[in-house]
Amino acid sequence: MLVKTFGSAVYGVDAITITVEVNVDQGVNFFLVGLPDSAVKESQQRIEASLKNTGYRLPGKKITINMAPADIRKEGSAYDLPLALGILAASEQIQAPGIEDFLIMGELSLDGSLQPIKGSLPMAIKAREDGFKGFILPAANALEAGIVEGINVYGVENIGEAIGVITSPETAEPVKVDIRATFDGKNTLHALDFADVKGQENVKRALEIAAAGGHNIILIGPPGVGKTMLAKRIPTILPPLSIEEALETTKIHSVAGILGNNVSLITERPFRNPHHTVSDVALVGGGSNPKPGEISLAHNGILFLDELPEFKRSVLEVLRQPLEDRVVTISRAKISVDYPSSFMLVASMNPSPSGDFFQPGESPDSEFAVRRYLAKISGPLMDRIDLHIEVNPVAFEELRNREQGEASASIRERVVRARELQIDRFADEPGIYANAMLTPKLMKKHCEIDTAGEALLKNAVERLGFSARSYARILKVARTIADLEGANDISSAHLAEAVQYRALDREGWLA
Repeated sequence: MLVKTFGSAVYGVDAITITVEVNVDQGVNFFLVGLPDSAVKESQQRIEASLKNTGYRLPGKKITINMAPADIRKEGSAYDLPLALGILAASEQIQAPGIEDFLIMGELSLDGSLQPIKGSLPMAIKAREDGFKGFILPAANALEAGIVEGINVYGVENIGEAIGVITSPETAEPVKVDIRATFDGKNTLHALDFADVKGQENVKRALEIAAAGGHNIILIGPPGVGKTMLAKRIPTILPPLSIEEALETTKIHSVAGILGNNVSLITERPFRNPHHTVSDVALVGGGSNPKPGEISLAHNGILFLDELPEFKRSVLEVLRQPLEDRVVTISRAKISVDYPSSFMLVASMNPSPSGDFFQPGESPDSEFAVRRYLAKISGPLMDRIDLHIEVNPVAFEELRNREQGEASASIRERVVRARELQIDRFADEPGIYANAMLTPKLMKKHCEIDTAGEALLKNAVERLGFSARSYARILKVARTIADLEGANDISSAHLAEAVQYRALDREGWLA
């Protein structure tokens, strides 16, 4: 008897429906075809043990299983459940005339219980698109898949419960998730706060601008001045995720398998902080079966690279294309996948090998040593960082000052107002919601400057040697500064402040 069940394979951040054809016939053998990997082939032993321990059996007949489309490699142990249920239906141990109405995924333990799987959110989205009536999966992943409206999601603890859903779907209770309640009910309080930061008002201002426009920023200063402390407080002033952004972010984390069990939705912007020993594949994504890397896990959030020159140059260079295009393409011989990577890069570094700013005749570092140290970061990469901020030590009097600084909540209010202006401005531009994303065409429209501003910018470009990309970044930052003030036009004051934030572009910075 031939029975078809349906599973799903995840490629990139999208899913593909897999048809599992199970045929039980006369003879004795077990054939599993359709380009399965080792984990899929090992399912025979898991299925045999789990069926025996739950009162069923692997029939002593010729079992042929084909996983179509046959030219797509099937990987992982999550196909155990559709294979097992197909065998039971084809051997007539269960009566399941409606089995083809369900997408089924789950890894079996030997006792018949189910282990969590990766990528259940994109699978649920694909199941809805393909018109399935229900999606059966491990209970640990039910909340994650349940946020997809328009399809019944059934979370089951074991194979017995899965059989019950298929044979008596009218008695099964689907998971119900109120997306709005889940999204709004999350506590957005942070343990960190800018109120705890002593001094560094100029750096706080720069971080506010970066958060308001989604700009990349690098903090340069000696050890102990608070670069890392400041960077870790940036999430406290970022605008909250929209529901669409939350779904995008959750989808990526689901595919990577780091969402966690019984979690339905990511409601806070990601903050990824990889160690400087990270490989280029771990950062950008990849592998034989491509998986998202740190830059995609930071999508809609922050990628923080502490001690930037300590990262391998080859690792840093892979950032150039994602920073520009906000998407990373991973190509292999048989497949090419795109991962979203619209993140805000926050980096920190010492200004010299010894850690102190270079002072001729006073620094323990030679000018050559400092230049070699800074050369670890390429010019094209530095050009893509909008704000370069020098962080200086805080005076003792400020450290002892008992008055708290401005709280993150009040800074965040200004950031949110500026972002709302940008969202309204770019309402007709799909995929663009912050000034950092401005294209050359949109810059001509929204970054107009007057005669005085043009003269100021011309003088800065000629004297400080800015590149064309630096010029564009200055205009974008100036647009954000104007938005923070609620100004429609970019003034000379906005441009002058934006020019200050290009420290590493200045001629004679080492001196």
